[in-house]
Amino acid sequence: MVDLLPAQSQGWQKVESIALDHFSRAGLKEIRTPIIEQTELFLRGIGENTDVVGKEMYNFDDRGGRSCTLRPEGTASVARSIVQHGLLNNGPQRLWYRGPMFRYERPQAGRQRQFHQIGVEFVGLPSAMSDAEVISIAWDFLKDVGLVDLTLEINSLGSNEDRNLFKEELKDWLNHRFDLLDEDSQKRINVNPLRILDSKNNSTKELLREAPSLNDFLSNESKTRFDYLQELLENIKIPYQINNNLVRGLDYYSHTAFEITSDHLGSQATVCGGGRYDSLISELGGPQTPSVGWAIGMERLTILAGEKILHSKSLDVYVIHRGNKAEQLALKITCQLRSANLTVELDYSGSSFSKQFKRADKSRAKWAIVIGDDEASKDQLLMKKLRDNEKDEERKEYIFSMEDLDQLIKKLIN
Repeated sequence: MVDLLPAQSQGWQKVESIALDHFSRAGLKEIRTPIIEQTELFLRGIGENTDVVGKEMYNFDDRGGRSCTLRPEGTASVARSIVQHGLLNNGPQRLWYRGPMFRYERPQAGRQRQFHQIGVEFVGLPSAMSDAEVISIAWDFLKDVGLVDLTLEINSLGSNEDRNLFKEELKDWLNHRFDLLDEDSQKRINVNPLRILDSKNNSTKELLREAPSLNDFLSNESKTRFDYLQELLENIKIPYQINNNLVRGLDYYSHTAFEITSDHLGSQATVCGGGRYDSLISELGGPQTPSVGWAIGMERLTILAGEKILHSKSLDVYVIHRGNKAEQLALKITCQLRSANLTVELDYSGSSFSKQFKRADKSRAKWAIVIGDDEASKDQLLMKKLRDNEKDEERKEYIFSMEDLDQLIKKLIN
């Protein structure tokens, strides 16, 4: 678990601002759920045999003896909230969320034990068109952040009936090759065989090339649905690849599963992951409710976004001053310029003008406003250009009266 320092948090705010703009244009509403939930929620919602529940959750008993868990993901909490508060009485829900999640796993680039996600959930929408729409929201958002090396992988997990038939066939096939599997896959055969398809072990991956394919067990209805999703993605010009081994790590997925990946994160290639979960709401006591969603890890996203997106907005003005009256004028002008939606930093050092100018230059501000004893006595200020470009006129300094701030602000904005 790591601190998010000011230089990093400014970049995160920029990424989140882009996300919120996309969500607003898509008509999504924000939902905020608690960080701590009852452990039973994740046992029922995610699945007792998943790695998340079996190996990675932070569990503890509270003073009332209730088993509690720091949430390892967001979808189960959103589903619980929807059931608890009867949100479906108001029709389908198009929601987004953000916040910290917790998993006890080996930290590495883009993966920490406290990590942060932004997620989208479409609840109560059965059509494959909703699958395509949530994918398009993620795709457009990641493109807008500046990612250009993305790959969308999709798969159909079929219905529960399709998947159960396939599981039995796969278990039988794997058990006949038990000694050829890696140790982790051997442990999964009878508890979560589908996860073996997503193995990162090279010898197991090679062996699985000959394994039965889930695609061969899909019903006609599931195949038709998956074909239509592909048609929709082609229609909105989102390129994709079919990955028959893509199963995701949580038990609640059915039909569409997808990941958006990048080759710049080593083994942790997934930037966005999601899919359809038509049984989760009913598992938690609500009605049978078709749903689809995704989550994006902020740590991985900001690594991929790189320096360009992480730079905060540069300062418009750095205010330099010396003297008692100059100090009061400096604070006054700072507040007024901020009210005009300009970014302004006020120097507090009281040091020499030369030292304050060095700090102003280091701040990367475009302009410096200078108020000394002479300016203060005349109720004036000096505005000095700190950054030049080819379009700038030759003049570098301007004198403004404190009574003529409208002209000063117009100059700064232009």
